[in-house]
Amino acid sequence: MSRRPVTGERVTTPAGGFNPTWQRHVAAYGLCAPLLPRGRVVDLGCGTGHSFELLGPRETVGVDLDAPSLQGQNRETVVADMRALPFSDDSFSAAIAVQSLEHVPDPERIVAEAARVVEPEGMAIFVTPNRLTFSVDGEIVDPYHYVELDGTELKQLLRRSFQEVRVLGLFGSPAYMDIYEGERARLRRLLGWDPMRLRRLLPQGLRRSLYDWGLRRTRATATGAEARISPDDFSLRADGLDDALDLVGIAERPRG
Repeated sequence: MSRRPVTGERVTTPAGGFNPTWQRHVAAYGLCAPLLPRGRVVDLGCGTGHSFELLGPRETVGVDLDAPSLQGQNRETVVADMRALPFSDDSFSAAIAVQSLEHVPDPERIVAEAARVVEPEGMAIFVTPNRLTFSVDGEIVDPYHYVELDGTELKQLLRRSFQEVRVLGLFGSPAYMDIYEGERARLRRLLGWDPMRLRRLLPQGLRRSLYDWGLRRTRATATGAEARISPDDFSLRADGLDDALDLVGIAERPRG
């Protein structure tokens, strides 16, 4: 697996205080795996590919725009933009995109490409942060995110390209939520120093650098509680979507 600098763009390490977020991503792959059909799967925006083995025994193809992130993965990988995939129509049984939609300003293009490259009876799964719990008072704070969606918005997005759509929620255990709520409280206190939201006027590159510095500073070490978080601290449910950490959009039968 490729070793990448720690930033807010990709999950690259379970070290220290990054473990809860790492395990949340691992859980997304593990919980979605039983929902996927057998056959070849394209893993969109896969980053370092830290959990693709959980999709086995299916053959997977990792796609990411960042070539160094793909280095060392024990599978076929392709450097490409998720919005313009270099694959023929109907090339895969399914597609999966874990924490990818929010990283582009036009996520409908990712969804359309996923619909194009999966078979007529194929499916795609999209895992993305829930706007209702991830944004702060309606503001997209993460400078690596262009869009954040709620359950209704995700369903509407997927229905443009797929005939059958349902949305589940990924939820955390009480142990995880204690850590999560602590981080959110610290973030709100920090943002309180800028009540006029002048941070929005900063160049994106500077905002990202400051965000990355903050992540590395606050997550340099782990408490015992953070170190104990595992994929077992997460579950999928169909109810209570407004309170879900992440949304899991399951889209089937691409529109012709």
